[in-house]
Amino acid sequence: MVPSDNLTSCLLEVILSHPALSCALLVATVAAIRWYIRDSYKVEGLSQKHVFITGCDSGFGNLLARQLDEKGVHVIAACLTDKGAADLSAATASSRLKTVLLDVTDSESVRRAVEFVSKEVGQRGLWGLVNNAGRSVPIGPTEWMQLEDFTKVLDVNLIGVIDVTLQFLPLLKKAKGRVVNVASILGRLSLTGGGYCLSKFGVEAFSDSLRINMHPFGIKVSIIEPGFFKTAVTRLDIIEADLKRLWSRLPQEVKDSYGPMYFDEYVKAQDFSMNILCSPDISKVTTCMEHALTAQFPRTRYAAGWDAKLFWIPLSYMPSFVSDFVIHSLLPPPKGN
Repeated sequence: MVPSDNLTSCLLEVILSHPALSCALLVATVAAIRWYIRDSYKVEGLSQKHVFITGCDSGFGNLLARQLDEKGVHVIAACLTDKGAADLSAATASSRLKTVLLDVTDSESVRRAVEFVSKEVGQRGLWGLVNNAGRSVPIGPTEWMQLEDFTKVLDVNLIGVIDVTLQFLPLLKKAKGRVVNVASILGRLSLTGGGYCLSKFGVEAFSDSLRINMHPFGIKVSIIEPGFFKTAVTRLDIIEADLKRLWSRLPQEVKDSYGPMYFDEYVKAQDFSMNILCSPDISKVTTCMEHALTAQFPRTRYAAGWDAKLFWIPLSYMPSFVSDFVIHSLLPPPKGN
């Protein structure tokens, strides 16, 4: 083995003997330090700002609401159910955090939420909107789907995001605030059929156009791209129950084309992948959300989770034959007629 001091001397000699390499390393180091310092700058007066978050019954939205409340931010947490709202209120016991019921698929429900928020924020306007509400099922092979299976998911994950954003824009423009949209690594790489991947690709596109259009008004738009985390969206019991529903209604001819064991093998492969990939630490996602809301210079995109950063996002830049091969290796092949 080469002693560490000799190795260091060798490296220094190589660097010093190549001025271009030395210059490149210096520039890269300065840029990295500058980026780190710039990334740490925080917005002032957070205790005077209001943030509206959808999908706060559980998961990312619930944790983010409590997280921001602890930082002194005025949080208006939108929940789908009375129980979700009551549980969140009981968990915080803070006068800063308020809850409101919201169904993002109902424009009238969104309008009522806007009225409630408008009274809360007054002339200050709304600093932050976090579009977090979402659903995953039905997901599965495309051939197992019907049109309504797509619309159920698209109505929540995409049309709901658009409706909520459009109705809240006047309040956001007053504050020159932030929009934080929760997409997914499945908005970069489509791994399965159904509306989920379609909706997340749509959120990516909507967010990009919104960011460009709202830039002159001082509104910043960030996209959160989580990897796989243990939330209600990834609950295996819910996903498997819905897969059984999809399989049971298929014509026998279609079932035969997959083979008698395909369903069980598909569920087993899915369980194996999800148990390996899903992280229980959802704070990795809410930390990204918080940064997008509180940083002076928020990022355009946040990849949340090591699987997103080191595997899924890089895979999305690979040629299609590479990503197709990886995805095929995760799923059982049909063994029917």
